[in-house]
Order: sequence, then C-alpha cells, then structure tokens
Amino acid sequence: MTPEVKFLLSFRKGKEMSKLLNTLKKKIPDWRYEVKQVIEEKGQDIISNVTVSQAYGGMRGIKGLVCDTSAVSADTGLIIRGFPLLEITKILPEEVFFLLLTGELPDDEGLKDLQNQLTEHGEVPDYVWDVLSAMPKDSHPMVMFNTAILVMERESIFKKRYDEGLQKQDYWKAILDDGIRLVAKLPNIAAGIYRMRFDKGSRIEIDKSLDWGANFAHMMGLDDPTGDLKKLMRLYLMLHCDHEGGNVSAFSALTVASALSDPYYSVSAGLNGLAGPLHGLANQECLKFVLEIRDHFKGVPTDEELTDFTWERLNSGRVIPGYGHAVLRCPDPRFTAFMEFGNEHIQNDDVFSIVQKIFNIVPEVLKEQGKAKNPWPNVDAASGALLYHYGLTEFSFYTVLFSISRAMGMVSQMVVNRALGMPITRPKSVTTDWIKNQ
Repeated sequence: MTPEVKFLLSFRKGKEMSKLLNTLKKKIPDWRYEVKQVIEEKGQDIISNVTVSQAYGGMRGIKGLVCDTSAVSADTGLIIRGFPLLEITKILPEEVFFLLLTGELPDDEGLKDLQNQLTEHGEVPDYVWDVLSAMPKDSHPMVMFNTAILVMERESIFKKRYDEGLQKQDYWKAILDDGIRLVAKLPNIAAGIYRMRFDKGSRIEIDKSLDWGANFAHMMGLDDPTGDLKKLMRLYLMLHCDHEGGNVSAFSALTVASALSDPYYSVSAGLNGLAGPLHGLANQECLKFVLEIRDHFKGVPTDEELTDFTWERLNSGRVIPGYGHAVLRCPDPRFTAFMEFGNEHIQNDDVFSIVQKIFNIVPEVLKEQGKAKNPWPNVDAASGALLYHYGLTEFSFYTVLFSISRAMGMVSQMVVNRALGMPITRPKSVTTDWIKNQ
C-alpha cells in the first residue's frame, strides 16, 4: 500500500493524530468567523489610496493583501504571528513553522509530532535524483532545486483529493499534508544538489536523530567539529522563514496557489521569484563587497581607511550593499540576530571583522550623506559572511538556503488562505492612456 493510499484511508476514517492538524482544526472555525465579521462590519472601509507613482512603481506600499503569518514594522522589523523576531530567535525552524501555521508555539508534544512527520517524509524519490543527474553539470543550483520540486508534483495529495471531489472547506487539510511532505524533503534535496553540483562526493543519508535544520548541515558534509554550523543552520532557516505577503516570492506563490495550483507548483513559482537579483541574491552581493574590502586592504582596514573607502564609493554613485532598507527604519532584527551569533561564535576572522566594522562606520556615513532614509543594515549584510566562515563559499548556492526556509512561510500562507476560502488573486490593471485621461 502506497503512502498516499494510507493517508487517504486514515483521513477518511478520521484517524487524524497530528497535533498540528488538530490545532488548526480548532482554530480555523474561529478564523473563518472573524474574517466574516470583519468583512460584514468593515468591508467598505478604505485601507489604502493608490497613486500613479505607486502603480508604475511596482505597487510598493499599496495595502491590498491580507497576510496573518507575519508583518514588517518600520520600527520593529519582522513580527511573526505577533512575536517580534528578536524574542524568538532561539526557537527551532520546526517551531517557527508551527507558529506560522497556527499562531502559537508548539508544546513538547506538538514539536515532537511535527519533527516526526518531517523525518517520516524526508526521503526523496529516486526519480528526482535521476532527473537532477541528467541535467547539465553547470546548471545553476536554483534551477536544480526548482526542477526537483516540480518533478515531485506527481506526489501531490491535494491534486488527487481535488480530482476526487474534495469539499472546499477541507482544501487546507490536503494543502497542509502536501506542504509538510514538501518542506520535509527540501533539506535533503538541497544538500544533495550541493554535493552533486560542487563535486563534494556522494549524497549523505538523513540522520534521524537530528532535527530538521541540523540534518541539513549534516547532509551537506562540511566540517563541523564544534557543532556551530548546525546551530547556524537552525538560526538561518528560522530567520528567513517569512516576510509578509507582498514580497516577490511570497506574492508569486500566493497568486499561483490562489488558482488552486498545488504547493509543488506554487512553491516553485515563489522560489523562481526568489532567484532574482533584486530579491534573494542580495546576500551574495553583500559578501562580494566585504571580500572586495578585504582584498583591497589585504586584511581588515582601519576605521579611517574604511570611512574613506565608503565615501569614495558613494561619491562615485554606487551604493553600499546591504544598507538602506526600503521599509525598515531600524537595523533589521535578522541582521542583529546574525551579528549576535557571530559575536558569540566567531573570532579572528577577517571577513566577519569587516562586517562588524562596516556596521560601526557605514550608518554614520550614510546619515552624513543624507540620501538614505534608513541607513541601517538588512539581513543580507551579515548572513553571507557567516556562511563563508563555516566553509560554504559557493555563492550561487546561497539562495537555495534562503529557499528552504522561505518555503515554510509560503506553505503556511497557502494553508491559511485555503482555510479562509480566499478567492483567486486578480487585481485590476489599467492602461497608460486610461491614467492620462482620468
């Protein structure tokens, strides 16, 4: 009997033993009622005005979506289900996944239950490795990662149950099952791609004694005698999990999922957006900038040297990578969390020392220049340097790491949107002539 048939039989017989599933079953009726009341009471209230500049400017700042999994405050940064990020940086990625889905942190039983599900579904079908092995040797890791996800679409429980006539109010259950199965496999897929693409040797098997993030570090096969790399991967995968519903990757996934495309299609769509240089590639650019400084000064520059270097770059019309966020008016709390990790675990490292020095100098230079509304760093200003320190020096792989984490947010938003019966995403567009004539 296949795993899919076992799931369908247990589902139909009501044998729903998952703590996560039961938590959502209790909460979703209240969420549905709350949304119904909000629409009845405030459905005609205006929440945003749209300017012509915004319409031509990528809709930046237009309030036109609802996303309950996370929010970004200009003064606080990322807030996950009501928790400011810096209050929960010590939790595991599995715990933040549970939090994104339910609005509450899991108890010990709930955490163990979710970890067991992720371990149970962590194995990757052989045909996925066959497809990846047949790809050109110089394929980009993100292309390989997304190909693997799309190839597995045949496994979709939602697709099977939808074709059988699944009732609309139960869509979320099959989406959740697909999402858990997909998220479970992503570390294994990513680690396998890393070893295959960069000639690191044969794939490393899952260690069922390890948690989701630590297992990824284990399967990559990098030296980790202190266990600090496992700690970093737990933190990295937790910090990048979600960032509202309007960023390119989240919005792309949301739009595709709204057409009732299953999570394999939808997550792949979101991650294709994440692969763009204006979205998920920023940490690579920041690290390149740090390495440029190191190579230019043949080590760590003095404060005066770095200040002069910064001014020369700005005066030539170039920006400082990782500094000046479009939304935040404070240091990105994800940057703060990474810096705290580095300060605790990394010593005598030129690259990280330069990151520290940039943080001490660049914001003051940007304030003096007066052009940046926010002179503070975002997460990308630190993340690449930490990965580099622990031996992950293949820049093109960094966005795959981002993708493993962000898939949790995408899946969570899909589950919630299907639970609330959100319709297909279909904003209205107008022509330039229409704007000119109004």
